[in-house]
Amino acid sequence: MTNKDIPCCAADAMRRVKQIDVEGTVVGITMLEEIIAEVRQTDLRSKTEITRTLLKKVRIYNYIPDAAETKYKIALFKEYGNRK
Repeated sequence: MTNKDIPCCAADAMRRVKQIDVEGTVVGITMLEEIIAEVRQTDLRSKTEITRTLLKKVRIYNYIPDAAETKYKIALFKEYGNRK
């Protein structure tokens, strides 16, 4: 991710929020499209590596409760697959 990909302000960050379903609850994830594009460029092959990397990068911009980590991993991997 380059500096131009990082939101300049709160308003820019809000424009970059995408909603995903996390086990029946719709949540907003900031920078999701940019994160998915970045993870795709790494050419990771295993589901474990992909989900671990997605979660790590999403946590940079978003709060994810430790207790919900598995649910988010599942939802993020699903979104990763949907955005080919």
